[in-house]
Amino acid sequence: MIESDVLIVGAGLAGGLMADRLAAAGLKVAVLEAGPRIAREDAFETYLAAPIKVPESPYPLLEDADHPIVMDPGHWYRQAGPDPFKSTYLKLVGGTTWHWLGTCVRYLPADFRMRSLFGRAVDWPLSYDDLEPYYLAAEHELGVACDDARDLGSPRSGPYALPPIAQSHVDRVMARALSGTPWTVDPTPQARNSVEYGGRPACCGSASCIPICPVQAKYDAMVHLERAEGSGAVIHERCTATRIETGEAGLVSGVRYRRPDGSGGVAQARIHVIAAHGIESPRLLLNSPAPGASHAVANRSGQVGRNLMDHPIQLSWALAGEPVWPYRGPLSTSAIEVTRDGAFRSERSSLRIEIGSNGWSWPTGGVQTLAGTLFARGLKGAELRRAMAEHASRHVRLASLTEQLPEAENRVTLDGSERDVHGVPLPRIHYRVGRYARDGLEEARRIHDAIFARLGATEIAHREDFEGAGHIVGTCRMGDDPLASVVDPDLRCHDHANLFIVGSSVFPTSSTANPSLTIAALALRAADTIRADLGDTSAGG
Repeated sequence: MIESDVLIVGAGLAGGLMADRLAAAGLKVAVLEAGPRIAREDAFETYLAAPIKVPESPYPLLEDADHPIVMDPGHWYRQAGPDPFKSTYLKLVGGTTWHWLGTCVRYLPADFRMRSLFGRAVDWPLSYDDLEPYYLAAEHELGVACDDARDLGSPRSGPYALPPIAQSHVDRVMARALSGTPWTVDPTPQARNSVEYGGRPACCGSASCIPICPVQAKYDAMVHLERAEGSGAVIHERCTATRIETGEAGLVSGVRYRRPDGSGGVAQARIHVIAAHGIESPRLLLNSPAPGASHAVANRSGQVGRNLMDHPIQLSWALAGEPVWPYRGPLSTSAIEVTRDGAFRSERSSLRIEIGSNGWSWPTGGVQTLAGTLFARGLKGAELRRAMAEHASRHVRLASLTEQLPEAENRVTLDGSERDVHGVPLPRIHYRVGRYARDGLEEARRIHDAIFARLGATEIAHREDFEGAGHIVGTCRMGDDPLASVVDPDLRCHDHANLFIVGSSVFPTSSTANPSLTIAALALRAADTIRADLGDTSAGG
């Protein structure tokens, strides 16, 4: 049996931050993680050898820690439509931070007040001002680099942790082309070292941020998990949580888990934290019947699994009128942020336009497939080599992340017939992008065309359907009303005083910002609540 003060299910961004913060406070912390611990050098070698460079290519896919994959949306998810849900995640010690991009954008103040300002969705039960100190703390924990002088629309009480990562040549050409237009090119806050920080080196420009940073200049959750272990936390890898058990007064009494060999047990703690992402968190809850009730654990409201969101992406690419020299450095270092807010949000989605520095890698395979394309046009030998260099030097890519509204019928449920090797039903996904985001995608195409025109671009192409952003949001909504939400503003479950849920599953709305920094800020805030509940036993605590 595993016994601790705090049990955390999931060793990703939120789980790692909480484990570090709570173990440092002198609390006994245990972490259950379904996936294995991996070696960075082995994963990087696997990536280099992989014929197809997808986000999952460096990492093992184990039967006992199965998960969705980009190349096959039906591999793990049981898709019920009408649209496919395209975003994925990893099961590893360190979680999906192994292959995230590193973007750390704050939500805007208006993002917390969608109902009040735009008559859409719901308001958050806390404000931007409530979260701002934790945003700042999270930026310093992760090592976020950006330019303090740039106003990105989210007021700050202090500087970024690190000076900015240099903007790419693509960004500089884009900024020059867009001078005099409403679209300004701003540096992106990113958890990537511009200088040595936290014992980790500065970015070496390997251009493989997705799916793996070879030197750990890009932050990943191993930073805080290893620190937590140094403070006494214990990480139990390849231990899949299968069911939450409750006892007297509705308190959680333990979490059942299984190992690859079929053995298992119960992990017990004074406080239990579910940090298993927006799909696996509701899946675990829905597989845990509440004794004496007709609903699952934490689901008196009926909201567990509902309001699944992503940031549906409009992906567009073109050949710039001059060389922009992509395929060097981080995959994106700048974006157009001014499209994220405005009165139009009462009618259609806002946008965050990411400027790619990795050319056509995402939409076409980039230089890996270019030779075949040009050969098919009849080019050979020296002529082919010249054309390759000239063509690749002008590749530009834009990706607009749209804001998706929460809809109750967009949800995660348990599949009625298929189960994993641990006996837990597979996740069944009911998903529809919706008109609000679809209108945003149409606006994105219009803006992309206007930007490409300023660049004198040719060979303009737009992905016909949306792409997934990898941002799994909603499914365990935060709110004040126990009958309309799963957790309160402190992320404590309304139904169970010793159960917390952290991660993007608790977000009431999606904004257009990559969710990672908000996940981190909320996790730090919840850790403070748990410390107050249990008492800080560290010196001076």
